[in-house]
Amino acid sequence: MTWVKPSFLWMMYRCGWGTEENQETVLAVDITRDGFEWALRRACLSHYAEVLHADRGTWRDQVREAPARVQWDPERDLRLQPLPHRSLQLGLVGEAARLYADEWIVSVTDVTALARTVHAHVRDGELDAARGLLPGERPYPVRDGTLDHLMR
Repeated sequence: MTWVKPSFLWMMYRCGWGTEENQETVLAVDITRDGFEWALRRACLSHYAEVLHADRGTWRDQVREAPARVQWDPERDLRLQPLPHRSLQLGLVGEAARLYADEWIVSVTDVTALARTVHAHVRDGELDAARGLLPGERPYPVRDGTLDHLMR
């Protein structure tokens, strides 16, 4: 499984600013909107949610068959502390992973130096300087109903 993590700071939390073993290189991967939404429409939650699933067996069947999984994890601030809102993490397997690798990727950019520079500013208490270097992020507009099966 490969995971798409649309949040820069969540990714910094996950890879320890590019310092975790075997995670020393940080890549920004741009993918097509069509591909991202294809995966969202076919995704299931990575965990059982009583309000969304008839029962645990039905959910297990969905997880087994779905080409994508969604987790909602707490967004992170510059100090990588959890915020009260969540960011989507999109796991891709099987057909979705193949489409991601072969069709959806538009560009790949090494942002390791950026991660280290932002981290240095945070370590030095220069939060405004760090904030000014963050990639622009905004809420992702989805068509009505696209996420209904993934949240309540």
